Formats: sequence, structure tokens, C-alpha cells
Amino acid sequence: MTTVKKTTAGRQGFKTGEAVVYPAHGVGRITAIEEQEIAGYKLELFVVSFEKDKMVLRVPTAKANSVGMRKLAEPEVVKKALDVLTGRARVKRTMWSRRAQEYEAKINSGDLLAVTEVVRDLFRSEAQPEQSYSERQLYEAALDRIVREISSVNRITETEALKLIEQSLAKSPRRAKAEAEAESEAETDGDDIQEEAA
Repeated sequence: MTTVKKTTAGRQGFKTGEAVVYPAHGVGRITAIEEQEIAGYKLELFVVSFEKDKMVLRVPTAKANSVGMRKLAEPEVVKKALDVLTGRARVKRTMWSRRAQEYEAKINSGDLLAVTEVVRDLFRSEAQPEQSYSERQLYEAALDRIVREISSVNRITETEALKLIEQSLAKSPRRAKAEAEAESEAETDGDDIQEEAA
């Protein structure tokens, strides 16, 4: 009887079939809990499958929390993350290499709100200037993480989750201003054409 309790406590509340977030890889699913003997020690492992990446990870049950593995975010946290996207981007005036490292650290933290901040800060609408290749890579990595988690938490498709994210990004004050400026420029160009035609 005590061994069952010990095992459950060692598993830190995680169970087979449950979706979890592993910091460096995003959302995966615990497909099994198995025992392996390594160097004469029996080790209990979570087998975490990342279907989209076609990857399987084995995490010692005792180390799950210390490596940052966590349950999916609560719906309130997802709502807060979508609110973060509507905020103004906070881009520090430091060298890109330093900012890139900070963004990378946020993405690999596994914290939904931190990853959401990266998406907010690196998002560019059609009316805004182009991104560098490395900015685009970081943006897409962060976007992929939050799309997967939001779709898992809200039980919707990844396409629907992406739409939710895009709707939130469109509400940002900076985006609304940039789009209004682009529209007024388009109207001005239209007036010039009409004058020339007359």
C-alpha cells in the first residue's frame, strides 16, 4: 500500500494520457510511465511524446518538476496570455544578440505568459517593416508554442487557436495605429489618382 502512495507522490500528479508542457519542446503527451535499470538503479520515467515533432522524451519522474515539466495552463492563464497580446510591445533598446538571447530564454522557460510576451514583441503586421530571419525564427517558435498550448487547453484546433491569437494581436494599440496610417495613406494615394484622371 505504501509503495503505491510513494510512486504517486514520485510522479508529482502527472499521469498517463495527460498533456504536459516541457520547457524546451512545448506541449507533449505522457504516453507511458516505465521503469528502466540504469547503472544498477531502477529509474521510473515518464515517456513524453511530441507528435508534431515526431519525438519521444524520457523524463525521470523524480526530476519532472526540477526540469520544468508542468501541467497545461489553466483557462484563466490562457485568457491572461491573450490579454498580454493586446498590450503594447516592449522592445528594449539593446543589441539584437542580447535581446535574441532573452527571447530564447523566455521561449525555453515553458512559461506561457513569457512566451506570449515574445510573440507580442516580435509580431509585425503587413503595415510594419520586415523582420530579420532570426527575428522571424524566434517569433515562429514562440507562436508555435502558444498555439499548441491554447489549442490543448481550450480543446480547439491549432488553426482556431491561431485565429484567437491573431484577433488579440490586432487589438494592440500599436497595430491599430499602424493599420489606420496605412489606410489613410491608401486613401491619399486614391485621391491623387482621381485628381490626375480629372
